[in-house]
Amino acid sequence: MKTTRHFLDLCDVGRVELRQILKSAAKFKHGKGQQHPLSGKTLAMIFEKSSTRTRVSFEVAMRQLGGDVIALKQDDLQVGRGETIADTGRVLSRYVDVILLRTAHPDRLVELAQSSEVPVINGLTDRSHPIQLLADIITYEENLGPISDARIAWCGDGNNMAFTWLQAAVEFGFELRLACPSELELDAKEIFDARAAGANVFATNDPVEAVSDASCVVTDTWVSMGYEEGEWRQRLLEPFRVDEALMKNANPNAIFMHCLPAHRGEEVSASVLDGAQSVVWEEAENRLYAQKGILMWCLT
Repeated sequence: MKTTRHFLDLCDVGRVELRQILKSAAKFKHGKGQQHPLSGKTLAMIFEKSSTRTRVSFEVAMRQLGGDVIALKQDDLQVGRGETIADTGRVLSRYVDVILLRTAHPDRLVELAQSSEVPVINGLTDRSHPIQLLADIITYEENLGPISDARIAWCGDGNNMAFTWLQAAVEFGFELRLACPSELELDAKEIFDARAAGANVFATNDPVEAVSDASCVVTDTWVSMGYEEGEWRQRLLEPFRVDEALMKNANPNAIFMHCLPAHRGEEVSASVLDGAQSVVWEEAENRLYAQKGILMWCLT
């Protein structure tokens, strides 16, 4: 029986397969991939949360690979009228070849994958964002070489991107330094489990300590979609803003990454976001190639 390849989290895929995806992504970026290898295939994208980069990059990727795309908002589906996500998966997998879900709820992603007969891709949940992380790995290695044994500093909220960087530390072998306010730290068990799996993780409440001699500094928006505690979070996170003064503690050749959208003057200063060390636009472009690699891995 054929095994369905879901792309739900980095730890589910594993380091060998992740490297295969990245190798495929590099071929497409450099014009060495097959022409239209997914001709006749259809991707259905379900967006329960709004999207710019995920929607556009996946649609362009699938069409450039020769396939077709159907984009669906929650109001377009019977899910909004009481049908379960599992039943939606059972139906859609009779029509399409791969399904992407972007949702607040990771349990809905798992439920969809368990019911679907075709691959399901995590387009983002409040727990993780693995498609973004593969673009980040591509971007790092294009600029600074192999990420294994690098020092990556995360500054800000212990959110879904911080958790995905934690998973990546297990799979790619770099040192991860997490600087979060105590009220917004990642769960201690998640850090314990990552260390038990071999990750080199250092957690602190001091952003300067985290960034010291780092080769890459990463942050994300302070208030993610769906959260209403904006002022409370901003007060906690102001000391973690990535500005020129903080970047001076990193390695002189360090790069700055952000998954976007960014809020200049909040989590990152405009001078850093638009400065010479920023690779955020390359990072956004690399979503296209990372997702081509993911689609190929799921479907071939």
